[in-house]
Amino acid sequence: MVKTSRPVLQALEPVNGFRLVNSRFPPINLFDDVADESEFELLYQLQALTNPRIQTEIGNLSLIRRSEIPFGIPGCSYATSPFTHVNPQGSRFSDGQFGMLYLADTVNTAITEVGFHQQRYWSGVHGLDYDRLVFRGLKFKTGEISGCDATELDPGDAIYDPENYAPARAFGHTLYKAGAEGLRYHSVRNPGATCWGLFTPRPVKSVVQTSHFEFIWSGRTISAIHRVSRV
Repeated sequence: MVKTSRPVLQALEPVNGFRLVNSRFPPINLFDDVADESEFELLYQLQALTNPRIQTEIGNLSLIRRSEIPFGIPGCSYATSPFTHVNPQGSRFSDGQFGMLYLADTVNTAITEVGFHQQRYWSGVHGLDYDRLVFRGLKFKTGEISGCDATELDPGDAIYDPENYAPARAFGHTLYKAGAEGLRYHSVRNPGATCWGLFTPRPVKSVVQTSHFEFIWSGRTISAIHRVSRV
């Protein structure tokens, strides 16, 4: 049974992780155009006067403290956007009340994780016989993370249930309330691989674009995945 009342927090080593984001979502330049919180506030107020789409682009800023945004790093928008555009349906370690930044140990693990969830989503869309989905590959570097090493739990633990996210969400909620910056855990979709979930973008030191990947939806399944560009 997973005990979530008193999580054990420890220092996790810096991460070199990978993530795929749908290329239809461009980076939010406002986060990348400033060096600190005071510059952001000034530029945000100016942009809000002239850009009616600014709120949609940036997301809900009330969901994250300014002190958690890693202003001044390369790719700040990619580190921040999961926390201002929160999926209300939640994820493995969040019920949708807070955002999470998920990273994988390799590009292949990121592809496997994204492929699974895209397959599940598009299987519920009726009448779509074909589509081409392009994802942008990103490489993240973080500093040391204060969090939980859930790889110390057996892969058969309830937080790794492939369908029932309730135990994992309870575990994540407890860590979030305890002030953890993130956790390391076993990849559920790519056995033997490792993933990380960050409750804050604060530990991120840089984000750089790597390659683009094309997912082909055949109407019943993701029939192929191609690397379409390389940096």
